Amino acid sequence: MQSRLLIKELQEAGWVLDRVTCSHRVFIHRYNPYTIPVPHPKKDLPMGTVSSIRKRAGLLQF
Repeated sequence: MQSRLLIKELQEAGWVLDRVTCSHRVFIHRYNPYTIPVPHPKKDLPMGTVSSIRKRAGLLQF
């Protein structure tokens, strides 16, 4: 998965860009205590990284 698609998915779920540090974009959410760092730009994120980010962001359905 491309990082820009994951970023778009996070933004649609209410996550907001907080800051940019080197090669990562860090997102925050009003009702979630976590910060979500996403490597960017990156064409192919490993599936483990994608699932970990989605899980932490609350985007996975169990």
